[in-house]
Amino acid sequence: MSVPTGPAVARPVTPVGIAADLLASLVGRAGDLPDDVRRDLARAHGLVAGLDDYVARCTTPASGDLVALEARTRSEAWDAGGTGLEQEMLSGHVEGAFLRMLVAATRARQVLEIGMFTGYSALAMAEALPPGGRLVACEVDEHAAAVARAALAPTSAGALVDVRVGEAASTLRDLAGAGERFDLVFVDADKAGYAGYLDALLDLGLLAEGGLVVVDNTLMQGQPWLPEERTGNGAAIAEFNARLVADERVEQVLVPLRDGVTLVRRVA
Repeated sequence: MSVPTGPAVARPVTPVGIAADLLASLVGRAGDLPDDVRRDLARAHGLVAGLDDYVARCTTPASGDLVALEARTRSEAWDAGGTGLEQEMLSGHVEGAFLRMLVAATRARQVLEIGMFTGYSALAMAEALPPGGRLVACEVDEHAAAVARAALAPTSAGALVDVRVGEAASTLRDLAGAGERFDLVFVDADKAGYAGYLDALLDLGLLAEGGLVVVDNTLMQGQPWLPEERTGNGAAIAEFNARLVADERVEQVLVPLRDGVTLVRRVA
């Protein structure tokens, strides 16, 4: 079990964050370059490095419950025990606000989350649910689910979240067998499983008519268009994105928010 420690410094995990770090390094090594080149580098760094902070400042602040959940997540020693989990998996303020807005705009009443981690995105979406609304959250890691349950328990919106621990594919089959249908589905789990999850949503009838699927990390740190930098996750996302473009059952738009969010709806 993880032992809480002081807050760790998050590493950049989005194309914008990675580019900002690279530009900062170049600015620091630009002393011998011509003045006009150094000015252009500094301007490029300012444009990129300031973007995320400006977007956050122009977005409605997170609720106190979400702020507390984020702080709790960042205090965990996720690297202990080699779980593969890390604080950077947190959806965070802007993406949480985006998801909350989607739930409100679509008037979703039944929401499904595939890959919950510590519950930030689940809580953000649950805060926008109407009376009688419900969110089912799938999480394979028992410790992450335990942290989520503890963080959700004292919140009013957390009472709307039904946490299911286990392999998502099995949970999806169970939900389909029970006749469940969802107005909005957020997918943020193992990247190699994305194609299978989308197929399950469409083939098992889990997506309600007019329902929306929201898929996270579809820019994957720039790896889909930089093959020389691809990890296994980067290759999986590149393959998923290409498959989605060729899938005539759906239409989609990739939004360059944080590490990429793709909105998908069924058209056939």
